[in-house]
Amino acid sequence: MCGITGWVDWHQDLSGEKAILAEMVKVLMHRGPDDQGFYFSNHVALGHRRLSVMDPARGAQPMIRSQGAEKYIITYNGELYNTLELKQELLARGYYFTTECDTEVLLTAYIEWGTACLEKLNGIFAFAVWDELRQTLFLARDRIGVKPLFYAKLPSGLVFASEPKALLAHPAIEPIIDKTGLGEIFLIGPGRTPGCAIFRDMAEIKPGHYAIFNRYLFKTVPYWQLQSKPHQEDFQQTVDTVRSLVEDAVTRQLTADVPVCTLLSGGLDSSAITAIASLNKQNAQVITYSVNYLDNEKYFKPDLYQPDSDSFWSDKVAKFLGTEHHEILLPSEKLYDILPQAMISRDFPGMADVDTSLYLFCQEIKNGATVALSGECADEIFGGYPWFYRPDLINLNTFPWSDSVDMRNSWLSAGLEQELMPYRFVQERYEQAVSEVPRLVGETSIDQRMREKFYLTLTRFMPTLLDRKDRMSMASGLEVRVPFCDHRIVEYMWNVPWSMKYYKDREKGLLRNALTGLLPQDVLWRKKSPYPKSHHPVFSNLVREKLSEIINDHNSPLLPLINVENVKNYLKANISNNKPWYGQLMGISQLFAYFIQLHDWLTEYKVRIV
Repeated sequence: MCGITGWVDWHQDLSGEKAILAEMVKVLMHRGPDDQGFYFSNHVALGHRRLSVMDPARGAQPMIRSQGAEKYIITYNGELYNTLELKQELLARGYYFTTECDTEVLLTAYIEWGTACLEKLNGIFAFAVWDELRQTLFLARDRIGVKPLFYAKLPSGLVFASEPKALLAHPAIEPIIDKTGLGEIFLIGPGRTPGCAIFRDMAEIKPGHYAIFNRYLFKTVPYWQLQSKPHQEDFQQTVDTVRSLVEDAVTRQLTADVPVCTLLSGGLDSSAITAIASLNKQNAQVITYSVNYLDNEKYFKPDLYQPDSDSFWSDKVAKFLGTEHHEILLPSEKLYDILPQAMISRDFPGMADVDTSLYLFCQEIKNGATVALSGECADEIFGGYPWFYRPDLINLNTFPWSDSVDMRNSWLSAGLEQELMPYRFVQERYEQAVSEVPRLVGETSIDQRMREKFYLTLTRFMPTLLDRKDRMSMASGLEVRVPFCDHRIVEYMWNVPWSMKYYKDREKGLLRNALTGLLPQDVLWRKKSPYPKSHHPVFSNLVREKLSEIINDHNSPLLPLINVENVKNYLKANISNNKPWYGQLMGISQLFAYFIQLHDWLTEYKVRIV
């Protein structure tokens, strides 16, 4: 993976603005520690930071390709998993290639098919192509939104980048936030409404969209959307199709010219990926990594959400598959120490210790691998969360994973509450999401409702986890691939009825059945467990102390935004924190950490509220 950025300006000669672009590229160094590159002409400046995965010697970017009088330049972040098929098709059309990397194939595909090339791609990507002859910029993002792509329009141009911090490195872009951004931070966050970039006048290309920018227009266009249609296959055919799609997705994503590993928790999703990887490796050992916390066994107490520890299961699967397994033990104090850095990696307040643990985990993995495969998003696609099967959550007419508006409202200062109108803000965003659901005439009421739940999860909840995975892994220059996000799996499962998905009245029952034979039965049918957390009280104690310090600092920019007395009462109360992070701020320690990150964000980014 890589970091990309660029700048188009119709009123300036950008060939003389190298210092500004160099600064924009510099802040993305973590995404591409291996190399950097630049392209300048009169009205465009493109930058790139490279993490070398395929053809390290010849895949430098920005990459230029000429076709007669035409000249095209690409800066690209991502991986194509059907590179060979595309390359063969383009060779048959008379093109030649000088590298083995997917960048050259992608650029050539754009030259040949234009915007229609996107329909041919299987992969995760965010890229920009500059057409020098037509003076036109093309921006595109993958169907699911695994790779990020932000932009901001200027009076006479546009800037874009993989992360907001690179846009903020441009002197024309200011860290300003208005009431819409505040509403996202306090009432929706740590997720974001699709397309929203929190900062005013900044936006994100939505998943499955592209944009075209020239002297006369800027437009964004959807090239992929979920389509609702009757599911034609019976249960056994569906099982066979799912098995085939998952095996193919994992197999494609194992390709790399650098060391590859899998993240192994011992849960269904990561174990399945590891099992398929083991079959593909034949005689070679698969390298696997799991995460745990020092002294966690002293404090762990089984409960309804997490009946047992991951360590037993990851060890069991590793031994069963014969992997070279590494358990990374993190000190709980570090989960607190790294909160500021995790916030900077995201550019916004995030998921507290769930972010910081992944940040530290990825740093350790990077010592032994450059590419990792992860089980992210199977729960969203196959139905693993409580709101898919608990009647009270199914019938909830709001985002089912988030804290109640009453709870969030209690955090806000009186002035901010009056300005944001929390109940209306959240309800409008919920109704907007539901209005987008592609309906299927003739569906039963329960199938209609479940389609809504899946749409909400795929478009409003899943992006939070993909953002987290991208930012925390790329902060260490580690490429994490997510086979369950293969668009073919998402498209297929979208139309599979809930009665099949909920086979044997179990979350992800269809997937469990489809993976029969790959794993031991007890692993295959293990109850879903949330991302592993530290049960050591040190994190809770540290965030409680730090937040107390912040709210007693009269200069903190956080104070005008929060109800200080209510937050003080939260600090005094002994509220249980033993809930999983299935959604947003479900634990009181995470809430305290979120406020700490919000204070740090306002301070570090010098955010101006208007």
